[in-house]
Amino acid sequence: MNAALTETQTIAELVAKPLTVAVVGLSPKPHRDSFGVAQYMQAHGWRIVPINPNASEILGEKAYATLSEAAQHEHIDLVNVFRNSEDVPPVVDEAIAIGAPALWLQLGIAHEVAAAKARAAGLRVVQNKCLKVEHARHA
Repeated sequence: MNAALTETQTIAELVAKPLTVAVVGLSPKPHRDSFGVAQYMQAHGWRIVPINPNASEILGEKAYATLSEAAQHEHIDLVNVFRNSEDVPPVVDEAIAIGAPALWLQLGIAHEVAAAKARAAGLRVVQNKCLKVEHARHA
């Protein structure tokens, strides 16, 4: 099975039903892409768990400083990352540590070494794709 088919199947499975998604780097600013994507997913029945150490609440949901802190209070189905590619490895380490089943790196974000580490730990991984776009495409 080729990697493209695997990623296509992973995307279809992840967007098929509403999940609880930890959004790493979710901005409280409405003009930011992370806010728009999270707001869209929330409007489609998804539960948003904001991960932002500089905010207490975003989109009506309690914000957590780290994935590890969020996982102590919330069940997380998917880790959606809005951080620079070079900031992905520690996020992957946290996602693995909390037992997250899937990792989604937003459009423009990719880190092959970290993605391979996540896959080796059993996470389903999508890189360089927009969750909102893929959800709308598969709806």
